[in-house]
Amino acid sequence: MSKVDLEKIEEAVKMILEAVGEDVEREGLLDTPQRVSKMYAEMFSGIDEDPREFFSTVFHENHEELVLVKDIPFYSMCEHHLVPFYGKAHIAYLPQGGKVAGLSKLGRCVESVARRPQLQERITSTVADTLMEMLEPYGVYVVIEAEHMCMTMRGLKKPGSKTVTSVARGVYAENDVLRREVISFIQMS
Repeated sequence: MSKVDLEKIEEAVKMILEAVGEDVEREGLLDTPQRVSKMYAEMFSGIDEDPREFFSTVFHENHEELVLVKDIPFYSMCEHHLVPFYGKAHIAYLPQGGKVAGLSKLGRCVESVARRPQLQERITSTVADTLMEMLEPYGVYVVIEAEHMCMTMRGLKKPGSKTVTSVARGVYAENDVLRREVISFIQMS
């Protein structure tokens, strides 16, 4: 957050409000530029983070079977329209040599990658690549499903539509049976 120029954001918000014909001195809008600047600082807090930092500590367990954390909620901002998209991430990996991460680290990785102007496809591949690099598992499978406000509020105007992206690395890219196993667990309620 140290690099965020709050004053510059406030000025930009005032300019946008004026450009759409609003009175920035109107009571309801007086503090809006400050609120938006603080919100943007929070929503873009992942810009200066490296998601690999969450995997500096790993554990060695006698476990080389599926690890799946599903329904990890996240939100992000579409870099094309600067409107939110939000949804759930599902992360599976097959540990190699018993090298596992703390479960909360998977959620922190998603949050860090999502908290920047972003594309859903990039979040999916960045999370998968980070786990492959840091945990060196046999494979990683990441599925993200999200609703994009740029499709809900403007353009197509189709609320409730979901975009699903997936990335398979290692054995999950090579083995349909393993991939289907993960999908079946994701679909379980």
